[in-house]
Amino acid sequence: MLDMFEHKIKTYAFVGPSGTGKSYRAQMVANENGIKYIIDDGLLICENEVLAGISAKKAPTKIETVRNALFSDEEQRKEIKRVIKKNKPDSILILGTSDEMVKRIAENLSLLPIEKIIYITDVATEEEIKMAKNIRVTQGKHVIPVPTFAIKKDFSGFLLDPLQIFKSTGKGKTPYISEKTIIRPTFSYLGNFEISDIVFKQIIECVATKVDGIYKIPRIIIKKHDGYNDGIYIYLEPIIEYGFSVNETMITLKKLIKKEIEKLTAMNVLNMEIVIKSVHYEKK
Repeated sequence: MLDMFEHKIKTYAFVGPSGTGKSYRAQMVANENGIKYIIDDGLLICENEVLAGISAKKAPTKIETVRNALFSDEEQRKEIKRVIKKNKPDSILILGTSDEMVKRIAENLSLLPIEKIIYITDVATEEEIKMAKNIRVTQGKHVIPVPTFAIKKDFSGFLLDPLQIFKSTGKGKTPYISEKTIIRPTFSYLGNFEISDIVFKQIIECVATKVDGIYKIPRIIIKKHDGYNDGIYIYLEPIIEYGFSVNETMITLKKLIKKEIEKLTAMNVLNMEIVIKSVHYEKK
């Protein structure tokens, strides 16, 4: 139903084949057309914030990727529509690989017919498009037009790289910083990747050597969450040095382990249980 929104929302589209750099240039195109809201691969984005949706890049198969991008799931559609209705945007930019795809997305979200379509060839040179395709094929990298911090909690286990670019919008216009995130999605031509439990244990052991009051950690158990790469649970039995505050030492240890694991592996630490079973006393 096109009349579900109380006000009219101008609908624009940004179209180009997969891997040609649409998401990379999405903010630029939106900014040049005075648009704050972007729909890209299952996400509703406003400037630097993901407002709703599930990224198609998290889907385990290509079929699911397409379904998510088209908002084929009823619950997913309802959530996006609810947020659109709440925020009342003046306009929305839909990203897609074809005219038919963006029209389908607009229909599924009960938006008005698209009044303007911008093509990747309008904003990128042939050489730039060729380079983007090469990176997609050889490195399996995709771009999401939001900062890494905005999506990291939702992309546990994915390879994330921040990308910050200084943009100029033309003579007399205010330049801006375009922040994006490069990811290696679940479904990739390069296949899936796994992080061994040994990696997590080695990181924890390394961190322990930097914390005053920790003698060693003889027992470390890593358990991965049942959901696909949602994160890990950690169980530790450290031996603490005599004379150190148990509470302060454990707080420091827990904080550093979480920080290093999430930084080095991109996996979320969902929970960490620490049980102290012994104290090391150095005889003098």
